[in-house]
Order: sequence, then C-alpha cells, then structure tokens
Amino acid sequence: MQLWKCTDDFGFLSPCRSLAVGHQYSSLGTQPILCGSIPGLVPKQLRFCRNYVEIMPSVAEGVKIGIQECQHQFRGRRWNCTTVNDNLAIFGPVLDKGNAERKSKPTRESAFVHAIASAGVAFAVTRACAEGSATICGCDTRHKGPPGEGWKWGGCSEDVEFGSMVSREFADARENRPDARSAMNRHNNEAGRMSLNDNMFLKCKCHGLSGSCEVKTCWWSQPDFRVIGDYMKDKYDSASEMVVEKHKESRGWVETLRPKYNYFKPPTERDLVYYESSPNFCDPNPETGSFGTRDRICNLTSHGIDGCDLLCCGRGHNTRTEKRKEKCHCIFHWCCYVSCQECVRVYDVHTCK
Repeated sequence: MQLWKCTDDFGFLSPCRSLAVGHQYSSLGTQPILCGSIPGLVPKQLRFCRNYVEIMPSVAEGVKIGIQECQHQFRGRRWNCTTVNDNLAIFGPVLDKGNAERKSKPTRESAFVHAIASAGVAFAVTRACAEGSATICGCDTRHKGPPGEGWKWGGCSEDVEFGSMVSREFADARENRPDARSAMNRHNNEAGRMSLNDNMFLKCKCHGLSGSCEVKTCWWSQPDFRVIGDYMKDKYDSASEMVVEKHKESRGWVETLRPKYNYFKPPTERDLVYYESSPNFCDPNPETGSFGTRDRICNLTSHGIDGCDLLCCGRGHNTRTEKRKEKCHCIFHWCCYVSCQECVRVYDVHTCK
C-alpha cells in the first residue's frame, strides 16, 4: 500500500493512500467474464477489477446505493436521475460529454451524480471491510486517539480512508485527460468522498448489568447514507459555476477551471463545480439525456417544483382515478398479533400532459 500527496485542479493538497494496482493476485486475472462484461471500463478500471475481484461486489453495490439516493433526492424534480443506470458504467463514458465519446453535459446534475456515486462506492467498501466481507481490509486502528471521559475505544471503527482509496482508484481511473471535464469530474468525485469524512460520528454501546452503563465503548461509524444524500443535495443547490481556461504546459495544452463570478465565495474542495448551465428537462432530448416530464406524476396541491404547474412545464395535466387495496380497521389482539381488513380506496392521480 502506498501513500501519495494528492492535489486537485484547484490546488488543494491532501494525503491520500493508493492501492498499488498491479498483479498482486495473478489467479484473479483468470476471471475475465465478470470484469470483461462490465460496459464502459477503461483498461485501468478493468485491471483494477481483475486484481481486486473480492471487493468489486462492494464497488457495484456502492454505485447502486449512490444512484438510488440520487433518485430519492430528485424524485420531485424535472430531472429525477432516471437517465442514469445503477451499474458500473456510471464511471465509464455514459456520464461524460466533451468529445465524441462523451454523452452528457458538464452540468450540476452530472456533478451530483459523480459525487454521490463516488461517495456510494467509498461507503459500501468501508462498510464491507468493517463487516469482514473482504480479506484485504478491516477495521480502522489509526484514528483512535485518547478516549473521552466515561468511555473507551472498542468495537470496529470503520476505515473510511480505505473505502475512499478504493473509490479514488476506480472512479478516477479514466479522468486523466488534461481537459476541463476530467478536472470537473475529479473534483466532484473527491467532494463526494470527503462527505463521508465530514459526517463520521462516534457510535457507543453501554455494557453492564440490567442495562447499566458501567462501561461504555465507542467507535467511529459512517452515518446512514441518507445523511450523505441530504448533505450532497445541499452541495448541489449551492454548486459553483466555473469557466474553462486553457494554458500551455510542457505536456501541451491544459484546461483548468476557475470561478465564473468573482463576487461569490470561491468553491472549496468540498463543493460541487460545473461549467455548463442545465437544460430545463421539460422535453425529451437525447443530446442532454432528458426524458422530459410527460406522464410524470405531479402534486396538484403543491406550489413547489413537484407541483403540476412547474413539473409539467405549463403544459397542463391529466387526472385519472386509481383503486388501491389497503389494510384497514386493524385490531390488536392480546397476545400478540394484529388482524386487519382489506379496504379498497379510490385516489386521484395527476400526470403531466
């Protein structure tokens, strides 16, 4: 395992561990079906997959929970994250635009997807290590420090640095071009991973007779991923718009990003950045990845973005009735079960024209 000094495109310096992606497990290279079947991976990602097969299920699970959280956070918006598949191709060409291979625009939506998916990978790998699902990682023993008053260290502190390292090696593997989009993706990927560090907390358990707390042991734990989703959604709402600058270096022309507006606070390493305005997502558009909002369910009584006026982009809405079977008239019986009847209720469902 190696330790590197990592600097992003805005000059922020931070230590980051690195997996030495090589042929540690030569036998794992004989499993091309698993790794070779994943669409959109660049050679470095494919090599990582074959060398570290045992943590790839956690990587895949991390992408899945990241996209599920994206869809939850944007469930009432015109763009609701349905343009993104919950598979590892999220770190392939599906999210990018900037040359012939890239297929989405460098908007704040893309910034959020990269950040939440990178955070998801780090989260899932970290949790799997703490649960003993992988043999190459385990609990964190580096960040303990002196215990506090009335408690002592115990349990299994989650090694978020290892999870972030895996996410960095895999998610950032294709972001090595000297262009603005790679700079944006690297920055947002790291912002997502840093959200885990920012939200770690001490989790404690009491030990003693009859529920007393004679001894209390504590360990570092990740929060529920919904906390990360809420945190990153706030970062999405306050994302910084950037402009692209070109300058020549010894390796050739390099694109970097700088804030578009000098009178706003410049972004930190924890903020999301983008450099192209978002479309309105009202109509289907293959160029922007928009499915439009036709047939989306809207809230007739809401004046927010999930309301029929805004979500339907002024096109109006249709209303239909829908019958749903639900449990009703439930009774608790001593002891100990609940019996319910089944009722049919009629609801009005409003969908965009």
